[in-house]
Amino acid sequence: QLQLVESGGGLVQPGGSLRLSCVASGSTLAAYAIGWFRRAPGKEQEGVLCISNSGSVTVTLDSVKGRFVLSRDNDYNTVYLQMNSLKPEDSADYYCAARRFPFCPSDKPAITSKYDFWGQGTRVTVSA
Repeated sequence: QLQLVESGGGLVQPGGSLRLSCVASGSTLAAYAIGWFRRAPGKEQEGVLCISNSGSVTVTLDSVKGRFVLSRDNDYNTVYLQMNSLKPEDSADYYCAARRFPFCPSDKPAITSKYDFWGQGTRVTVSA
């Protein structure tokens, strides 16, 4: 059973950066596409980005284009979400999710039911 653990969240000022990590255990991450989702208080969960097993990235949330960068290191079973130029509206709980297919879905917005394993989330707060 694949298990995912996110880390790297915290408090950052507007314009700042954070790097979130998603570490997998129980199975090799190399066979899975990995998505990042977020849920802000009082709002629905939304898909942010997805990365295929080969490193191809699909952006599913237009507001993060040019600011968020997704990468993976299969040797370390880890996916990284680099978030730059953060805005208060980026504040949310961020979750990584694994999909039992190597490719990212093309749905936009992303569909959570297409992902099979979820982490517990890490909170990002962007505030002065």
